[in-house]
Amino acid sequence: MLIGLVASAIVGLDTKQTMAYQAFTLLLSILLIELAGSLFFRCRLSIKRMMPRFGTAGEPLEYRLEIHNQTGKIQHGLVLFEDLKFTWPSYQEYREASEPDEHKCNPIDRTLGYYRWQWLLSAKRQATADAVRLPSLQPDSDSRLTVKIVPSRRGILRLSGLIIARPGPLGLISALQTVALPESVVILPRRYDLPPVELPGNRRYQSGGVALASSVGDSEEFVSLRDYRPGDPLRKIHWKSWAKIGKPVVKEFQDEFFVRHALILDTFQTGGNYRILEEAVSIAASLACQIQTQESLLDLMFVGTEAYCFTAGRGLAGTDKLLEVLAGVDACRDKKFKYLIPVVVNRASELSSCICILLAWDEERKAMVEHLRSLNIATLVLVITDIAEHRRDPDPGPMSDRPDRFHLIAVQNIQQELMQI
Repeated sequence: MLIGLVASAIVGLDTKQTMAYQAFTLLLSILLIELAGSLFFRCRLSIKRMMPRFGTAGEPLEYRLEIHNQTGKIQHGLVLFEDLKFTWPSYQEYREASEPDEHKCNPIDRTLGYYRWQWLLSAKRQATADAVRLPSLQPDSDSRLTVKIVPSRRGILRLSGLIIARPGPLGLISALQTVALPESVVILPRRYDLPPVELPGNRRYQSGGVALASSVGDSEEFVSLRDYRPGDPLRKIHWKSWAKIGKPVVKEFQDEFFVRHALILDTFQTGGNYRILEEAVSIAASLACQIQTQESLLDLMFVGTEAYCFTAGRGLAGTDKLLEVLAGVDACRDKKFKYLIPVVVNRASELSSCICILLAWDEERKAMVEHLRSLNIATLVLVITDIAEHRRDPDPGPMSDRPDRFHLIAVQNIQQELMQI
């Protein structure tokens, strides 16, 4: 309609030689009617969201809305849109980004970078939400409905508000009204199906003893009696022996030994292929859900702004806590891989087995794996790679003596290759 309005205005300047001005008058009248209808849109609605605590990337997230019509008339034909916050990519992100299969593009497209920009915009979009047509809202009444959005990325999904639209009399222009309703929900990483992963390893001594024990599994084992020392807790006093010998005696217990696994996540991303890190986080989340932590401990180690180690199992924390941590993992660009090695080495004496999820396979990563294996720690290595990048820059190869514990996982076939572990 706008194109026709402009064209008829240009052609119909001379009203004596053409009748195009009549089309211009008709189109202009329609536009003015629509604009006038949108100016008098006043809708007072009270809206309340009931959001779940967590969502999962790639899976529909449903929540409920309670809408109260505060006006004295029926509201017909309203359409609701989610106002999703969007962060534009920075110039540095654009320069470092690497679109999948960009090497297949012609030199002009690679130079202009238009398709890379479109892909980066899509990658930065946190969620998609369809428009929801509201039922007729009766005066001073409540309505409830279920809304569905699909998160596309892990992390914090921030909803700034809702947009209420009412189509005009002719349905060409919608009057908009924004309702500020900030809300946020944690989006967990997507997860894959995994075969049973065997994590062998013997029990190791854990400093802290009973502080790490739960009601499931071992408890402290009584060893002997000894004389009371200042500072011993009263609950360890053996009252019967005190009554017999006339001086305080305390019970001595043996420290706990646990099976303890480590999940080492490599966050040191050097290139602009964001998909590799995202798939690494998804695999870590899948493994964290599969490993049974009721009978063992699981340490999640990675580096962000600093080195982190989170422990789950035996009453310390649940798997949902690890997934919440993984939802906020970012790429580490200002540090080298060697920054992670001391975190692993300091806990190596307590570990029974280890799973390493790596973004590359170089000498530093190989040295860390070999050090773990030299301490008789069963180690499973998963290297996430891109098929195109792997062809251009082949990896040094798996560990020659244990190739069954070394797997290259291509981002193009994640699910199929995980089932072969």
